Amino acid sequence: MQPVVQTPQTGLVHSYLYLRRAVGVIGLALPVVLVLGKLLLEGGGLQESISGYYHTVMRGVFVGSMCAVGTFLLSYRGHDRLDDLCGNVAAVAAIGVGLFPVAAGPDPSATARLVETVHVVCAAVFFVTLSVFCLFMFTRSTGAPTRRKCSRNRVYRVCGGVMLVCLALIALEGLWLADLLAPLKPVLWLESGAIFAFGVAWLVKGETLLRDP
Repeated sequence: MQPVVQTPQTGLVHSYLYLRRAVGVIGLALPVVLVLGKLLLEGGGLQESISGYYHTVMRGVFVGSMCAVGTFLLSYRGHDRLDDLCGNVAAVAAIGVGLFPVAAGPDPSATARLVETVHVVCAAVFFVTLSVFCLFMFTRSTGAPTRRKCSRNRVYRVCGGVMLVCLALIALEGLWLADLLAPLKPVLWLESGAIFAFGVAWLVKGETLLRDP
């Protein structure tokens, strides 16, 4: 059997795969780590949203994870300029989610509400851009798609759809059902679902799952 020769090109490919896997691992781990970490270290109940963990003992994990995802996405280079643009937009939005927190307390100041508005816009841009990645960027192919590629495309489309549906349901809950559903913490679970979908898509893109033989 011929030995595998490491070249600058293969090294670059491996670096991008590791980068995508790291993004995927953060996506899968973040909701679990935040929820369990807060329960173990601080006690108390669940937060209203993933972003609410900024105001708990898990603030460093939340901010660090979002900034790490943003840094990885800034380093991401796709097939063309549109790929790069989407990566950069998602990166800035991810960092904005981490650095501009939701307001705390029942009567936040005008400044806190303004910062929360920036947070909400960044979160929406982040998930919409990642949905575009899943639905349009990741599904592209330079030639006839392999059987595994077709399977990966189905996963990408499901993940992109899940993120958009979760985002739409969060908006619906905020507009009409906030008081009725508040005890169930719907935003926390919907955000977690969107983040899990994001993590799965990037693990598949990093060839951790459904890799070609």
